[in-house]
Amino acid sequence: MNSEAESTLQMLQDGPLQDLSPQLRLALFLGGLALLSSAFMAMTAFTRIVIVLSFVRRALSTQEIPPNQVLLGLSIFMTLFVMAPTWREIESQAVRPYMNEEISAAEALAIGSAAERKFMLQHTREEDLMLFLNLAEHDLLETRESTPIHILIPAFIISELRTAFLMGFCLFLPFIVIDLVVSMILMALGMMMMPPVVVSTPCKILLFVLIDGWHLLAKAICLSFQT
Repeated sequence: MNSEAESTLQMLQDGPLQDLSPQLRLALFLGGLALLSSAFMAMTAFTRIVIVLSFVRRALSTQEIPPNQVLLGLSIFMTLFVMAPTWREIESQAVRPYMNEEISAAEALAIGSAAERKFMLQHTREEDLMLFLNLAEHDLLETRESTPIHILIPAFIISELRTAFLMGFCLFLPFIVIDLVVSMILMALGMMMMPPVVVSTPCKILLFVLIDGWHLLAKAICLSFQT
């Protein structure tokens, strides 16, 4: 357990939360649940997955097909799949011992946050960590594991945004080629008034289906988290 986790544990054990009434603790707990959706998007694989899927829809020029609800549903369940090893570790090392009353709530929180921190550090670039360390005027870290959480989370988010946009750019390229070819063919035929998207969209959809695009896309996204 790193030094920050130990300090967090000590703060929770000795802090003012111990003096709060059960009703106020319940109110704070319910208020914390309202932040779970933001934490789910910011501290998991969700950001990268939903952005890449949105790029694919835009590249196919299919407007709102698949609908937003479908993309969000797929993104959520792919996030659950990608995050399963991390959450399984949290469940076995933090949640289950806490339910068995083997450790305290503060210890369970410290162990669970360490597992989540490990996932975020694996997918955060050094440049992004250094950016927020410099902006916060924080001293250089002895190890990456000692990165404060308020620096790690924004660094992780912008690293995920960069990776998602890079993957989206690579996905866009073959579809742009199809648009260019269709545009040149229509110009050669003298069909200046016909929008190229009318012809290129069915061609892109056909190509995407023939290469089993959703299968390849899901595989590429999942493998991107194993590097």
